[in-house]
Amino acid sequence: MDLGLAGKSVLITGGSRGIGLAVAQTFAAEGSDIHIAGRSKVDLKSAAAKIGGAVQFHVGDLRIADDLTKLAEACADVDILVNNAGATPTGRIDEVSIENWREGLELKVVATVALTQAIYAKMCERGSGVIINVIGNCGERPDSDIIIATVTNTGMMGFTKALGSVSPDYGVRVVGVNPGATATERLIYIMRDKARDRTGDAENWRELLKPLPFGRASKPEEQAAMITFAASDRCAYVSGTILTVDAGIANRGHIF
Repeated sequence: MDLGLAGKSVLITGGSRGIGLAVAQTFAAEGSDIHIAGRSKVDLKSAAAKIGGAVQFHVGDLRIADDLTKLAEACADVDILVNNAGATPTGRIDEVSIENWREGLELKVVATVALTQAIYAKMCERGSGVIINVIGNCGERPDSDIIIATVTNTGMMGFTKALGSVSPDYGVRVVGVNPGATATERLIYIMRDKARDRTGDAENWRELLKPLPFGRASKPEEQAAMITFAASDRCAYVSGTILTVDAGIANRGHIF
């Protein structure tokens, strides 16, 4: 299926690994022009080599105002923005500090909104554009073990629905994608903590994935396929909604 993404310019934050890297590779396969952003030059260079082609990468921390402004200016004319950065500190309420809360809120919410605000204004001026917010399904399936992510993801879901409800008036679509458990380095880190707490051995983390739908976590490429499709004109009438890619886990009882 031709998604009509050839020649479209795409900025993916958090694009050096995990879902972000898979998204960049999927868009590149569709012939899009790729921009990836992240904090590590080494990781971004490695990701660019994996993606192939003339990938432009942007080094910076979105929590730093100057870095965010530089990125927004460098990528002001992108057709598609994929907000994927924003890994938050993990832990229960008694395990996370107020600084952890500030860190999570600053990157997942404040920085994401600030970048969106800048890029969205340019898209509205042109009368076209797509913004995809990669959020996380604990926004709709609260998890006390990752309480900061539960709060930030709930907020980003509301932001997506609110902005996406009016953005079509300016020719712009805003869509959220909620990945369920996905086989990334971050998932392994979280599951090792859970296994350590529950079994005394972090190496038992794979056992905790067995109750998941299909007996496994999703692949980054499966999430990337939905994100790329959502950004294409095949979804031209989709805005202000959340597409959940978790094989139904949000509607189950307790899994982990």
